[in-house]
Amino acid sequence: MSGALLFVSQDLKLDVVQQEIVVGSLNLVSIVGGAMAGRLSDWIGRKFTMAIAAAIFFSGAAIMAGSISFGMLLLGRLVAGIGVGFALMIAPVYSAELSPARIRGSLVSLTEVFINFGILLGYLVSFSLEGLPVKYNWRLMLGVGMFPAILLAAGVLIMPESPRWLVTQRRSNEAREILIKTSNGDASEANLRLAEILQAVGFPDSVDPTKDPTPEEYNSAFGKIKQQGEGVWRELLLTPTPALRRMLIFALGLHFFQQACGIDAAVYYSPVVFGEAGVHSKLGKLGATVGVGFCKFIFIFVATFLLDHVGRKPLLITSASGVTLCLFMLGMAFILLGINTTEGDTLVSVNTARKAASASGAGAGITIFAICAYVALFSIGFGPVAWVFISEIFPLRVRAQAVALCVVMNRFVSGTVALTFLSISQAITPAGTFFLYGGIVFLSIIFFAVFMPETRGKTLEELALFFEGRRSSTTADPQKPIQEKPA
Repeated sequence: MSGALLFVSQDLKLDVVQQEIVVGSLNLVSIVGGAMAGRLSDWIGRKFTMAIAAAIFFSGAAIMAGSISFGMLLLGRLVAGIGVGFALMIAPVYSAELSPARIRGSLVSLTEVFINFGILLGYLVSFSLEGLPVKYNWRLMLGVGMFPAILLAAGVLIMPESPRWLVTQRRSNEAREILIKTSNGDASEANLRLAEILQAVGFPDSVDPTKDPTPEEYNSAFGKIKQQGEGVWRELLLTPTPALRRMLIFALGLHFFQQACGIDAAVYYSPVVFGEAGVHSKLGKLGATVGVGFCKFIFIFVATFLLDHVGRKPLLITSASGVTLCLFMLGMAFILLGINTTEGDTLVSVNTARKAASASGAGAGITIFAICAYVALFSIGFGPVAWVFISEIFPLRVRAQAVALCVVMNRFVSGTVALTFLSISQAITPAGTFFLYGGIVFLSIIFFAVFMPETRGKTLEELALFFEGRRSSTTADPQKPIQEKPA
């Protein structure tokens, strides 16, 4: 949408408010998708929930590509937003539930890796189609989103189901087979992981993972719970235990700060920001935006390689500190460029001539550098850690819907940023907007340093027991990272 916005606003005659609605609506309606996906994934399974997400993605892209009015474009955007909510909820949960603890951080962070890869592809597609007639280029930019949806749907056909979900469906034998495959054929490791899963859903510590539990044992373990996910929303929102309340505070706080730093403003509106910094041609704006996407994509690999070695918390604090500095640098750059007042439908400076002179050369270069550094530093911590963290701290019974609740927080703040960026920039200037984001991120550093626990190296079941103040008989000290043998 970032590149298409330059042309769709011209073709469909969209004003600033309509542009903000088109951009921000996807994130807000994804709240609905995330909330729906949590319960649905407990009912039909993780992999088939992803298949539904793919179908929704395809439909949204097709409607947007064929839009002939603002209303139709908005409809396609809303449909796609529901798919985004589905995907953001189910992808990290599925990855975490399938992964061994020693590499879970890296594998879950692949969600963020490919989100960034998709953003980069979107920028490249916009750049390559810029030269086509306006009535066609933005439609192709948006319609090409149908192809990844097809690949996702095809991938579901060969993906295994989550072993943790299978246990809740009384299919422990199938779960054991999948765990053996994801343990490099090591049956002893697979049995250890299965024992932890069985204990997490209520089986005694003495459970034998090599044997299928009887219906009576399942009934005893599940107690009064008739169906996985029943009563979870009430437990999350109305009657959380002290341990669950701690988890929710950590997870919701992390996702609030991840989006309140204004990252979606950089993703969606970078061509607008570059235009105000002195990059005036559409091709130049799109080219600079490709650079932003490239930085965001490349630096996510730093997190992928370090998450399971350095840990989640150090990367998060480093990322937040760097993002704060970059946002203050952006604010100062816009002050030096003289972009301090606004008028009309787009941002303008006090003195157009002064802006043009100042923005040329070094001024525009500083702005481009600051935005690239901003998204790069976001990618080494804020981006992946938020999804890794929520996929691993919640116990199995509430995991899907708790992650869905975090997606609601994430998308609400993201949508608010996207819906208000242009308006806030007009009200308090672009410099003031970046200073505002920077102040919020500074507060996040304190939150992470004081309150956030480290989760590296612990199994999902250990983490649940750790927050509840209990220990599993099959695991080591939950205060220390687990040293698993290499596969």
